Amino acid sequence: MTTTSTKIGFVGLGHMGGNMAARFLAAGYPVYGEERNRADAQELEHDGLQWRDSPREVAEAADVLFTSLPDDRILETVAAGPDGILAGLAADKIWVDMSTVSPRASREQAERVHALGAFMLDAPVSGSVPQVQTGTLTIMVGGDKDAYARVEPILRELGTPTHIGENGQGLMLKLAINISLAVQVLAFAEGLLLAERGGIDPSAAGEVMAASPIGSPMLKARLPLMLDLPDEAWFDVGLMQKDIVLALEAARELSVPLPSAAVADEMLTLARALGHEHHDLAVLFQTLRETLLTQQTERPRFRGLSHSGAGMRTMPSS
Repeated sequence: MTTTSTKIGFVGLGHMGGNMAARFLAAGYPVYGEERNRADAQELEHDGLQWRDSPREVAEAADVLFTSLPDDRILETVAAGPDGILAGLAADKIWVDMSTVSPRASREQAERVHALGAFMLDAPVSGSVPQVQTGTLTIMVGGDKDAYARVEPILRELGTPTHIGENGQGLMLKLAINISLAVQVLAFAEGLLLAERGGIDPSAAGEVMAASPIGSPMLKARLPLMLDLPDEAWFDVGLMQKDIVLALEAARELSVPLPSAAVADEMLTLARALGHEHHDLAVLFQTLRETLLTQQTERPRFRGLSHSGAGMRTMPSS
């Protein structure tokens, strides 16, 4: 292992952030970190992570700061205040935010960072924990091109980065990709249920479907999860719906119709109502099964469940 000279900071050491920090440690980078619950970082500390007590202290210690956070609110909380990132970010440092948040919120933070003489890049990823662990993430980066060039070698420890454009545009492309993620999984689950109800073994049907032209790498990877739902989610329903809602909000601002995303939002709302918020997105197959069982006893009405505000249509009777 070769030790590099760039000091990396990492705030947000959950499933994605923790595995990213682990790859940086394995590559020889000195890594400073902070997480709300220090117990979650124990294994990383054992592997060499140097703990700091606040986001400000991480920003002060690092040359390049990374964050991986769940939403706009927590991004603001981590950035602001006397112990926040902005209080410890010196001129010429780079903050690489790998969270999936709204482009608007990211641009607002980038303006604050720029006022300090530092740089902020939005660098959301396409991929889940397995892709982090193998260094095969797709990384979409928005922000200053020269700052991107400085961190590109570091990002390559995690996958394949591409500079997309100005601040917020990496996030806009990530939301565009995640529309397809939700819609593909839903459509595949619908087809799998149709085959099962037609008397075909779902394992056999799934294998043929995944091997056909519709079988994207993502669907091939998720098929085993649809057939045998894991206890630990790669990407759960709650986070998936957060991204779809962000996409719908961006689309409204730009007057872009997203009909399939709206339907996916409705089904994700239903999955949450059935108790699947923290299950992997693959649970949409089980959600459709449960909906079918409900239909057989009483005609369900889901109007008004949609998290985005678009009421769900009543499902047609068979």
